[in-house]
Amino acid sequence: MTDIKPWWQSKTLWGALVTLGSAALGLAGLDMGDADRDALIDLLTSLGAAIGGVIAIFGRIAARSRIG
Repeated sequence: MTDIKPWWQSKTLWGALVTLGSAALGLAGLDMGDADRDALIDLLTSLGAAIGGVIAIFGRIAARSRIG
């Protein structure tokens, strides 16, 4: 594994977070099915990538130095 990506683009990370969240919901008496869990992981991965893009654009606009 030689590719490096930002943490918010990791489906493994989002899958773990969703699994923890669904376990907590299960303890509270709510059930989340596998299809819902997979859809939520895909949504969060896309949302994380979009937020990362917005942060990158904002960072470039707010930067005080040129890219060299």
